[in-house]
Amino acid sequence: MDKKMLPMWELEEAAKARGCALICGCDEAGAGPLAGPVYAGAVILPWGLELKYLNDSKQVTPKRRDALFDQIMEQAVAWAVASVSAEEIDRTDILSARMKAMQLAVDQLRPAPDYALVDGNRDKGKHFAITVPHETVIKGDGRSASIAAASILAKVSRDRYMEAMAEKYPEYRFDQHKGYGTKLHYQMLDQYGPSPIHRRSFLKKWEASRCG
Repeated sequence: MDKKMLPMWELEEAAKARGCALICGCDEAGAGPLAGPVYAGAVILPWGLELKYLNDSKQVTPKRRDALFDQIMEQAVAWAVASVSAEEIDRTDILSARMKAMQLAVDQLRPAPDYALVDGNRDKGKHFAITVPHETVIKGDGRSASIAAASILAKVSRDRYMEAMAEKYPEYRFDQHKGYGTKLHYQMLDQYGPSPIHRRSFLKKWEASRCG
């Protein structure tokens, strides 16, 4: 493989050199918001595939993310998206929920990967862990084509969910802030209180300030 031509494939190439045949990238979206699920994507790309503008989803415009979302689904060897609800996040914890969502996404891939590149520096929480053979990659969504593709699937899927929730709960304007703790979101919370999709464990400081 020409590494100069495919810099986003160096991690996959290194895994392949160690004997891994099917390598997936895995990433999550929505760890920080006050509302909604955490989503994860897992993707096996055709070897060496280059997609224009593919990068960490946070570095890609919404319009380009939508276009990449369709391209990834059309061209991937396998792809999957999974989520863990706000209710389960409250019942366990966000780190465990992130790990569970990523493992659930990997588990859905057909054909199944024999190795995963996982974005970040954590692979287990108190309640759930990544169980497929893997390595963690700090800032992997900017270093690996497979992880970048997974980040696009996770981000777009979660954004579309929050847009649907904006129709169900229009007073919270979820389409504008996607559940993140913006000034507007806190104003809506002050006015209407938590919705059924809010993470109550993320609202403790807000609730304390209301009581104070």
